[in-house]
Amino acid sequence: MARVANLPGLGKWFRLAVCLGAVAFMAIPSMQAVAGVDLPKLEHGKGDKCVDEEDYIRRNHPDLLKHHRDDTLRKGIRTTKYSLRKCVECHAGSKTGSVASSKEDFCVACHSYAGVKLDCWDCHATKPGKRPVNQTAQPSLSPLMPSHGGSQ
Repeated sequence: MARVANLPGLGKWFRLAVCLGAVAFMAIPSMQAVAGVDLPKLEHGKGDKCVDEEDYIRRNHPDLLKHHRDDTLRKGIRTTKYSLRKCVECHAGSKTGSVASSKEDFCVACHSYAGVKLDCWDCHATKPGKRPVNQTAQPSLSPLMPSHGGSQ
C-alpha cells in the first residue's frame, strides 16, 4: 500500500481536522434541542403574495431594504417593490395596526426570535400612514454642517 504524501506533520493535522469536524457535526443537534424555542407565529400579510419568494425575502430583506434606501436617498430612484412603506402596509397586525408596537407584531416577533435589534423605527413609521415621533418636527441643521443657503 503506497503512502499518498510523505509530508511531516500532515497526519497530525488530518486527524485534528477530522476530530474537529466530528465534534462540530455532533454539536448541531444538541444546540437545536437546547434552544427549544418555537418559531414565531406570524399573521399573514394583507396581499395575495409577497413581492418575492418568502424564503428569499426572509434571508435578504435587510440587504434589499438597504439597497432600496440607497437608491432612493442617494440616486433619487423611487420604486415600491422593496419599499419599507409597502412592507408596513401589508404586514401591519390586525390588533395593533403596527409591525413593531407589540411582541406579536410582524417585525418584532422575528427579530426578537433572531436576537436582532430593530433600528428601522428610529426614523420610519411602524404603522401605515403614520409618521414616527422623531420625524414630526423639522430636523435642525448641525452646527458642524455648513449651510447651503447663506453666503460663505
